[in-house]
Amino acid sequence: MKFAVFTASLPEWTPEEAVTRLAAQGWDGVEWRVVDQKPPASGSGGGFWSGNKCTWPLSSFEEDVPRIREITEKAGLGMPSVGAYARCDEIADVERLMRGVSALGVKQMRVTVGKPGPEGYNAAFTQRRKEYAKVAELSAQYGVKALVELHHQSLTSSASAAKRFVEDFDPAHVGVIHDIGNMLQEGYEYDLWSLEILGEHLAHVHVKNAAPVATKVDGADRTDWTWGWAPMRHGVGNLPRLFQHLKEFGYDGWVSVEDFSTEVPLEEKVRDNLAYLKEISS
Repeated sequence: MKFAVFTASLPEWTPEEAVTRLAAQGWDGVEWRVVDQKPPASGSGGGFWSGNKCTWPLSSFEEDVPRIREITEKAGLGMPSVGAYARCDEIADVERLMRGVSALGVKQMRVTVGKPGPEGYNAAFTQRRKEYAKVAELSAQYGVKALVELHHQSLTSSASAAKRFVEDFDPAHVGVIHDIGNMLQEGYEYDLWSLEILGEHLAHVHVKNAAPVATKVDGADRTDWTWGWAPMRHGVGNLPRLFQHLKEFGYDGWVSVEDFSTEVPLEEKVRDNLAYLKEISS
């Protein structure tokens, strides 16, 4: 397997700092985040989702491709995928991204499906699949596979839901990102079975970890639970078992880390994550 870092999880580093530090630590690649993000809140230095320094704007992505390619290749890093945020019904943005990703020499990118609206799950699922047919056509045109991610609070939170979504699409053009951290929050299916369900549509793997957080409800004798991101070694997800099952399934592709925990300083966290991945995948 080869290991990369998704730059959504590197908000403090510029792209140049990211490739330099990842290469020095021994990572194999980088998965770039591409989105027109919101500015950070007033008085905030930015974070994972807004003001992230390691994000390329969608609006200038095609123009930025030569710089992205230059700094990444100079660092000796590969690019397993591009972490884009355009939804399948935003077809002009999807095509613009695919042109840029193709020029970048990357073979796959995320195209999200989103969550149901007032129309409800079934109607949204049917409509998004119709829209994804156009995405699949663009994939064939540009040679860039479109990836649906297993993500909580989306139409494809589980492997079973994702497989039902992509089952009629050619796996050469449409694939799925397995993500245990998202599945813990909603849609978890036993690791090996989830891989078997996805079958030939499994195209990429994201790893992170999470743990439940208890919150006392004011004025009520009960506790609410939410999910928080946890260090890779200490969340609910059994990552050693996941990697055992990836090997049993025969997956030998890229694994990208997107660790949103904040207990450990960024550089130390990223370095230890690589050491842990090598430990549990050997």
